[in-house]
Amino acid sequence: MSASERKPNLLAKETSPYLLQHAYNPVDWYPWETVAFEKARNEQKPIFLSVGYSTCHWCHVMERESFENETIATVLNRAFVPVKVDREERPDIDRLYMTYVQATTGGGGWPMSVWLTPDLKPFFGGTYFPPKDRYGRPGFLSLLLSIERAWNEDRNRLMHAAENVTDQLEALSLHTPEAVSLDESVFHEAAGTFAGMFDKEDGGFGNAPKFPQPSILEFLLAYSYYTGNQETRDMVLFTLRKMASGGIHDHLGIKNLGGGGFARYSTDEGWHVPHFEKMLYDNAQLVVVAAEAYQITGERGYADLAEDILNYVLCDMTDSEGGFFSAEDADSFPDKNIKEKKEGAFYTWTKKEIEQVLDPLESVVFCYVYGAEADGNVLDDPHLEFTGRNILFVKNDIEAAAEQFSHPPETIHELIAGAKEKLLLARNDRPRPHLDDKILTSWNGLMISALSKASKTLQNTVYLEAAVKAADFILAVLYRKAEDRLFRRYRKGRTGIEGKADDYAFLIQGLLDLYEASSEYRYLSYAMKLMEKQIALFFDDASGGFFNASSDDPSIPLRMKEDYDGAEPSPNSVNIISLYRLADIMDRDDFRQTANKTIAYFSNALRETGRQLPCMLKAAMLPYYGTRQVILAGERQSKTMKSFENTLGRTYLPDTFVVHASESDKEKSAFLERIAAETTEATAYVCANQTCSLPVSDEKDLSGLLGKTGPSSRNNG
Repeated sequence: MSASERKPNLLAKETSPYLLQHAYNPVDWYPWETVAFEKARNEQKPIFLSVGYSTCHWCHVMERESFENETIATVLNRAFVPVKVDREERPDIDRLYMTYVQATTGGGGWPMSVWLTPDLKPFFGGTYFPPKDRYGRPGFLSLLLSIERAWNEDRNRLMHAAENVTDQLEALSLHTPEAVSLDESVFHEAAGTFAGMFDKEDGGFGNAPKFPQPSILEFLLAYSYYTGNQETRDMVLFTLRKMASGGIHDHLGIKNLGGGGFARYSTDEGWHVPHFEKMLYDNAQLVVVAAEAYQITGERGYADLAEDILNYVLCDMTDSEGGFFSAEDADSFPDKNIKEKKEGAFYTWTKKEIEQVLDPLESVVFCYVYGAEADGNVLDDPHLEFTGRNILFVKNDIEAAAEQFSHPPETIHELIAGAKEKLLLARNDRPRPHLDDKILTSWNGLMISALSKASKTLQNTVYLEAAVKAADFILAVLYRKAEDRLFRRYRKGRTGIEGKADDYAFLIQGLLDLYEASSEYRYLSYAMKLMEKQIALFFDDASGGFFNASSDDPSIPLRMKEDYDGAEPSPNSVNIISLYRLADIMDRDDFRQTANKTIAYFSNALRETGRQLPCMLKAAMLPYYGTRQVILAGERQSKTMKSFENTLGRTYLPDTFVVHASESDKEKSAFLERIAAETTEATAYVCANQTCSLPVSDEKDLSGLLGKTGPSSRNNG
């Protein structure tokens, strides 16, 4: 039976693009809901849980090979209750069972495949399984038949194993590690570890596959700021340059036309061969790192990199209402006549295709600069679907091309710019990769932060306007004002799923960054209310730290605490920074104590395995080295105020929070209220260690104060 002749399963009623991709599988999928669990209990069947996301390449492969297979579907429907979960919608479920898979197999990834008892306790798991036995390993069909037989013949053993592992997961969830004192050695050791992992030839950390890892990059920049260590700063700058020139970067980005941005990771050590899916969260965080690199160096190339990523997001990943879409797939149809998708089909080129689009001189110059070859620049690998094609990367720079072709660099630059625009327009005629157009509160929070910070650093009001539009959209559609609670997801007019810890943490951070960039007090007010609600719903008051799911969520068997800053930072790490910001701005010692308690909970992890929590290491630097505030008071639209904001925007200040004091703002602290009442002309104060400088009304004086109160002049400890 063809897919078009099949009846839809229950996933057809869902909103998630990932679940909808499986709506016409012959598998009788259920979403994660009570009716599936009741069916499993009533029929005494185990649950087969499949977790993935819509732009996951190997999820597509397993669907084609197994979930579209009638024989496999028959076994799944007969012996199991199949449940499908979008990990991007339900990170709490994903985190719980991924912890189990990683603990029992030594690895993890997506698609994740886990078998559960009817009461949701895991007893077997893995990731991708091929449909048939290969290389001495059981295929998916063989595995299903084996588990069916074991469930029927030796169920007590499976139930006992599930009970034991669930007890261990619960103990892990409720464990209170002993707090240890943190000193500067924790930061030194982590920086030294990253230095030892650093790839001096290609940048980045560790071996292939290589991920951008913006949390590591941000920590190393902050470490350099606090300690004066130039080596760590240079590692970040070198990595950014290597990534920007590699194939992981989409080089066909044209202002206001789209393209650009970064793929999720590189399959090789040299950033050449990417896994072509593009994720909103990666690109948002890389904007921040690029903007910080520009603040530190003043080198235009880093600003250009941030602008390239933002151009991609604003052109290709933005909803008309202001929110940001989640991801673009790696796979697409090679052309309109081929009905089988291939990875990288949208992004790769043959040299002949390039020559058909460009003039002869444009073509030869472009191919020289971006490494396009007649036989392709991808190694002959039968596992790659784009072998024999070209992945664009910077093989030679403009100066080398100028010398090679005896043209001025300006001429070469113009030729390349024209060639890029022609190739982008030609590429846009190809079938585009699938767009995951759901709007997630958490990832939108990261993008609001990126736009807000870039608007200050690059002095670009377009970015600020986009951040405001996105924040206002989220607050209008995904925020329940009466309860100060968030929804997680919006898509095509449908809002749903209770907000998770990362939704609150990332949005709060975004609102605080937007408050600093816009001086609009309402964003600070929303951030404060959401933090209060997040503490009520997620904070472990007994032990410290934030759970990933709320205390009143009945759909999750166990709540976990995110203890890893990976592709996305842990909500705990982000919350610590936001708590200190709010504590300083609003004079809220309860927020400061919550931050301290969270650091204490994770202190042993920071001491023993700090490299897994680089964002939290950056957060822990705040109480150790001290924080400061720059208070801006007086006429917001004056030239002096704009000069203050420009000075702050172009200066790297990870320890500094900007506060706007205005008489029109309500709920401010008594201190800010007094400053606002007493100030008429634009004035700046720099405050640290409960002491404020005399007010200044000139940007040079502000720059001088920022230098005098920097980390090297403060008491460390």
